[in-house]
Amino acid sequence: MHSTTRDTSNYRRIVIKIGSALLTANGQGLDTEIIQHWVGQIAALHQQGVEIILVSSGAVAEGMVRMQLAQRPDHLPALQACAAIGQMGLVQAWSSALQHHQIQTAQILLTHDDLSDRRRYLNSCDTLRQLLAWRVIPVINENDTVATDEIRFGDNDTLAAVIAAQVQADVLIILTDQQGLFDADPRQHPDAKLLPEVHALDESLFDIAGDGGVLGRGGMLTKVRAARLAAKGGCPTLIASGEQPLVLSRLMQGEMLGTLFNTENDRITARQQWLAAHLQTAGRLVIDAGAVQAIKQNHRSLLPVGVVAVQGHFQRGDVVECIDQTGQRVAVGMVNFSSQSAEKIKGLNLDKVHQVLGEIRSPEMIHRDHMAIY
Repeated sequence: MHSTTRDTSNYRRIVIKIGSALLTANGQGLDTEIIQHWVGQIAALHQQGVEIILVSSGAVAEGMVRMQLAQRPDHLPALQACAAIGQMGLVQAWSSALQHHQIQTAQILLTHDDLSDRRRYLNSCDTLRQLLAWRVIPVINENDTVATDEIRFGDNDTLAAVIAAQVQADVLIILTDQQGLFDADPRQHPDAKLLPEVHALDESLFDIAGDGGVLGRGGMLTKVRAARLAAKGGCPTLIASGEQPLVLSRLMQGEMLGTLFNTENDRITARQQWLAAHLQTAGRLVIDAGAVQAIKQNHRSLLPVGVVAVQGHFQRGDVVECIDQTGQRVAVGMVNFSSQSAEKIKGLNLDKVHQVLGEIRSPEMIHRDHMAIY
């Protein structure tokens, strides 16, 4: 017999991501009434001692209204300028609403570059932990003003997942305009059933995740990917409809709303967690089926013999992506050789590697301790 409630008793540190559609009045900028509604629920949890980090969309939509633009700009500088203008209103709206409840807020703007650099990653982690210790609610957004396509998270679902893993949150709550994950697209299949719980690393979830709406950048597919990324840090994810009354309070009380992406025992080390946050990498190693099996099933290091192709230009210590021969990501890790050396030793066994390169520090292309598996 299935349980009618979830055990949320250990949810003491949470990351909440609220999408654009839930904060804006049909694209007409920020809806302060709706924000006050969210703040009421957030303040109630805060008063119960829950540590909260908020990842909020809506800056571009607010910027468009302030500049009286009818359409979202296509030109990148105009889009970034919109984000810069709208960010002022976004953080002001959250700050003033939360101050009514005597809750301090902090603004944090991040790019992928900020978290792919190990030192900056740790610095941001320390800052977040200090803010939580001071009972401050950080309001986080992607720094669209300076982000380029190369350093973008691409959507706040992904950013929220990286933050949740970084601070070792007990749960990531993604609020959207969808009920959760269904076993088929409910827009095309009226009899589709909501899945109350799934395993975050189940590969079949990609097959049933649909595309997104108009306002936000992230559809259900990005949310499944985000849940998977959070799971790498041992953090479960709850995806639920923000249109349901008092949804945050009800989720935290264990009501069976939305879909829970559970993690079981997926928590990985802090270094692997940092590696898993790398969405862009310095290069790629294409690996054969034997290497894929050794990495994914046996958690072995990647040896030169398993590499069939080297792509990109990288140096020793850079983070590179390992893909199989169909292009699927298998792992990311810190490589022990430059791309030039990797090209020379790909496909070779260790005896030949020594003959080609002479004395080497580490024989593995990527050691298993410096690798995050997907």
